[in-house]
Amino acid sequence: MNDRPTKLTKGLDWSLIYLYILLVVVGLMSIYAVEHRENENLLFALTHFNRNFSQQIKWVGVAGALAVIILLIDSKFFTATANLFYAGGIFLLLLVLIIGQDVKGSHSWLVLGGFHFQPAEFTKLCTLLALAKYLSSMEVDFAKLRSRVIASVIILLPTMLILLQNETGLAMVYFCFFLVLYREGLPGILMVVGFSMIVLVLSALLVEKTILFVLFTLAAAAIIYFLRHLIARKRAVLALILFIWGFCSVFVMFVVPFTFQHVLKPYQVSRINVMLGREVSRGADYNVNQSKIAIGSGGVFGKGYLKGTQTRFDFVPEQSTDFIFCTIGEDFGFVGSIVLLLIYTVLLIRIVQVAERQRSDFSRIYAYGVACIFFFHIAINIGMTVGLAPVIGIPLPLVSYGGSSLITFTMLFFILIRLDADRQMVLR
Repeated sequence: MNDRPTKLTKGLDWSLIYLYILLVVVGLMSIYAVEHRENENLLFALTHFNRNFSQQIKWVGVAGALAVIILLIDSKFFTATANLFYAGGIFLLLLVLIIGQDVKGSHSWLVLGGFHFQPAEFTKLCTLLALAKYLSSMEVDFAKLRSRVIASVIILLPTMLILLQNETGLAMVYFCFFLVLYREGLPGILMVVGFSMIVLVLSALLVEKTILFVLFTLAAAAIIYFLRHLIARKRAVLALILFIWGFCSVFVMFVVPFTFQHVLKPYQVSRINVMLGREVSRGADYNVNQSKIAIGSGGVFGKGYLKGTQTRFDFVPEQSTDFIFCTIGEDFGFVGSIVLLLIYTVLLIRIVQVAERQRSDFSRIYAYGVACIFFFHIAINIGMTVGLAPVIGIPLPLVSYGGSSLITFTMLFFILIRLDADRQMVLR
């Protein structure tokens, strides 16, 4: 009779579970603080089911039940059904394009009765399982170009479908999976090229095109001069330098302007311009400015729990979801914000440690994927609230309000814990 409880708890990493519980509690406290008004008590918040706090309590219960179910499942189930999960996720994304509903500007929600579900959140889990399944297959040699292309397609297919739903923020999350590919042997030069492209885009937005062209030309001339002896022996070096010079020039003078004028939506361009200081728009920067005010007003130690004025008077829109971090900053100040960042840092370090002790390729790849997803969400969400990243609707893991987000992060987290508990098994 005691076998089931033993199976449920055997080998579990309790440090991860405690960190999960701590972050969920922080989330509930923060959501309650957003909605709390004077002369209202906790019972009032719990019994008014149209409030975010009472709804999140319900989602926490669902997440807890899912966590227990996952811990009872054999680890081999996740490797056996990884491709089925992926196919199901792609089907849901296609279904959204057909019968989905618009919510806050994005066509990314399925509405079943009174239940709103965002498949793009759930598909992160499906994509990670499929990627781990493919890369851990014995017949896959990731050193070959074909394998790298297939792995990239696994990542980019849901990304493209989510972009069609006008959900740019969640689509960007999927690019964090390329960090997993890098861990598995993707050449470092590709990472350098990727970051270089980001630098080129920022340069094209912040510096006059004529000045950039002159700088590129001078840099190319200087490189040719210093490498003239090598170029005399190998003409291919000169061709490579001229190609890079031409590519950079065309990219910043034509590709970036065309993308901003004809590809991106006006609100997306506005958010990027506001973040870079190229535009002052009351509509685009209002949330960020109010968030900064809320965080700054908290000072070093904060105003105290439930005493934030910016929070109580609804100055910050979307404060339960995208801008939940400013609630913590206002109530608990700089110290409280640092403590939350430390909790997330400990969580990320622990996930990486768990990843490195796996015997199974599938479990290791999956664990690194979880770490990358958490890191991307944390960095972008907090960056949004302090004006260091564009506002793209990325929730803070396990803290922001939202059933789709909480359920997805819970499943990601506890599948990792289940795989780790069975790390002595070799999963394929």
